[in-house]
Amino acid sequence: MALYYEEPIALVDGNGLWVTDAEGNEYLDFFGGILTTMTGYNVPEIVEAIKSQAEKMVHTSTLYLIENQIELAEKIADLSGIPDAKVFFTNSGTEANDAALMLATQYRRSNQVLAVRGSYHGKSHSAVAITGQRSWSATSLSPFEVTYVHGGYKLRSPFGHLDDEAFTNACVDDLSDLLTVATAGDVAAMIVEPIQGVGGFVTPPDGFFGSMKEVLDEEGILFIADEVQTGWGRTGDHFWGYQAHDVTPDILTFAKGLGNGLAIAGVVATAELMDCLGANSISTFGGNPLATAGALANLDYLIEHDLQTNAYKMGGRLREGLDALAAEYPEVVDVRGKGLMQGVEFANPGDLAPDTAITAKVMEEARAAGLLIGKGGLHGNTLRIAPALTIGEDEVTEGLGRLGTALKNAKQE
Repeated sequence: MALYYEEPIALVDGNGLWVTDAEGNEYLDFFGGILTTMTGYNVPEIVEAIKSQAEKMVHTSTLYLIENQIELAEKIADLSGIPDAKVFFTNSGTEANDAALMLATQYRRSNQVLAVRGSYHGKSHSAVAITGQRSWSATSLSPFEVTYVHGGYKLRSPFGHLDDEAFTNACVDDLSDLLTVATAGDVAAMIVEPIQGVGGFVTPPDGFFGSMKEVLDEEGILFIADEVQTGWGRTGDHFWGYQAHDVTPDILTFAKGLGNGLAIAGVVATAELMDCLGANSISTFGGNPLATAGALANLDYLIEHDLQTNAYKMGGRLREGLDALAAEYPEVVDVRGKGLMQGVEFANPGDLAPDTAITAKVMEEARAAGLLIGKGGLHGNTLRIAPALTIGEDEVTEGLGRLGTALKNAKQE
């Protein structure tokens, strides 16, 4: 297991967007447990819901009715945008994507899957098989025949010099060509992250996947939206990342932010798709009473406080500040993302050679300045900035100031 920082830290307490380590140091958390602590630490309404349920019963089994689970499933089905939707709960995004792939391949009676270059969908055998990054691919053994298509990463794409419309058209044409030359017979599905997470918050032009789905629809190929990191309003513009592309997925997966730290995830699909598996099915811990009680309180809090709008407003302020830093430091060759999901990529400004050294230095200096951020990208040269959706103006300003100090100190080393 890899740890951040030359001297790893142990986080032991938190409140709002602030966390404290075992040594008593305080940090402004701009990564939220990899986009998981969606509404912040120690939110009273959520803590009370968890405590109340824990005092009654932590776990039963899906062999019995769980009222929290039913209520949560109904809300998610309604919010998903998928008609006649059913929900199956799991513990992690990996399990959710695994279930989605099982549904799609069974329904289409095909083991052929389209995935996106630079993608990451989890660590199970099937999820690794559709992960488009060598550094996250633990094995070449696969239950699928996978064809990797172009995604929205313009900076290093052979089509990157084109404007957004022409770039999208080129990628769609390439998809059509791949279906002709690199697949055999029916293809089960294409799985996409509307904004790539581990891939470095790669953000395609709006409408990109909608144009791709037009090609998929001609062949009856299912469209799976992996909303593990983009869901619940984080992008600001929309509640789900897929909505930027004028498309409705056949299957949607979710995780991370819903539980605000509790282990809960799931898959949403039409009843026809969800019921295509004839064998028995169970998820021992998926949607258990404790996790669903906390998730319900978290989802209600998010909606009642309109945190999507806050993500839009504060995300705009954050982006302005990041763009200003990019103008000051030529090593920042790209700032991308939406809402409270922003990526900052470092490279040599001359030839765009990935600069992993300065990325690591900025990470260390940010920690020294009391700011926690993430790292990702195909080359490990992209900062991932994704604070809780409850962030305020003062915290945006504070975080940008600390990041600016980190950049300045990293350059001086």
